[in-house]
Amino acid sequence: MLVYGKTTRDMDTSNPAAFVNADLLRLYVGKRVRALIQVVRSDGGSVVGKSTDDGQIIVKGNPPVPPTNFVEVIGVADSDKSIRAEIWTNFGDAIDTHNYNQLCQLANSDFKHLFI
Repeated sequence: MLVYGKTTRDMDTSNPAAFVNADLLRLYVGKRVRALIQVVRSDGGSVVGKSTDDGQIIVKGNPPVPPTNFVEVIGVADSDKSIRAEIWTNFGDAIDTHNYNQLCQLANSDFKHLFI
């Protein structure tokens, strides 16, 4: 299977990141997560963002310059309200946050085994 220019054989699945919104972040403190945020404020080494469930997440690290309106971050949840980012991905200026939030909920439900 080809995924974004790589075959599934080439994909690293040894350290998966759980899909989270602000509410779910508390379940993964100390673990690797991924979240989509709308950038509210960016100042130096952190970004304050609005999560897909309308909660607030603080992301520590250096975002892409300039960040787009929406960014996905992958990193370690270092508290129930913050993520220490390892990877930042610009997602552009418009995205359906409701669908991404539904994905977070699905990935943390009875179908969790399909995502991690």
